[in-house]
Amino acid sequence: MTVRIKICGIVHPDDAAAAVDAGADLIGLNFVPGSPRRLSLDAAEQIASRVAGQVERVAVFQNASWDEIERVTRRVDLERIQLHGDETEQDVEMLDYPVIKAVRGADREAAETYPGTLLLLDHPTRGGGQGQAWNWSDASALIAEGVDIILAGGLTPDNVGQALEELGDLLPWGVDVATGVEGESYRKDPARILAFVAAVRSAEKAK
Repeated sequence: MTVRIKICGIVHPDDAAAAVDAGADLIGLNFVPGSPRRLSLDAAEQIASRVAGQVERVAVFQNASWDEIERVTRRVDLERIQLHGDETEQDVEMLDYPVIKAVRGADREAAETYPGTLLLLDHPTRGGGQGQAWNWSDASALIAEGVDIILAGGLTPDNVGQALEELGDLLPWGVDVATGVEGESYRKDPARILAFVAAVRSAEKAK
């Protein structure tokens, strides 16, 4: 199994291209109000078009209305939707896209609430996009039970190998990074993306 790598919070088409060149599998396009990485529809369209057919494009929402989700999906070509708020199982089931549901930490109750849904495990008490590390080994129990998870929260090129090592013989479905590969103005640093991908692949080989 290959760990999928998601570079989230892409704000520029060149950064999306750099993620593809580095070997990323997914990119995240942020539509969360108040986030410094929130995209306009025009910017999101440009980013999505730049990497069409080369990487999975994921729209990130938090407690968005159906009108807002439709406004985005009508304009921007996407492969998945990520929900980062208090969305219910019914909300997840109503979407016509594969869904990534973000939850706080290795939440067993959440795994039971969203059966069969790909879960992104972020920091247990801090929100997404803040670059806060947590006890990633807590995820191992869910992975062992067959739950598909994306490990997130404070990952960087320097620690993602350690995070995967802490899972023992197990591997997550994927890993997610935003702040850990950023430079100035929320732009992604191509060298840090390359280093992050290399660290993940190296940790895989060591399993």
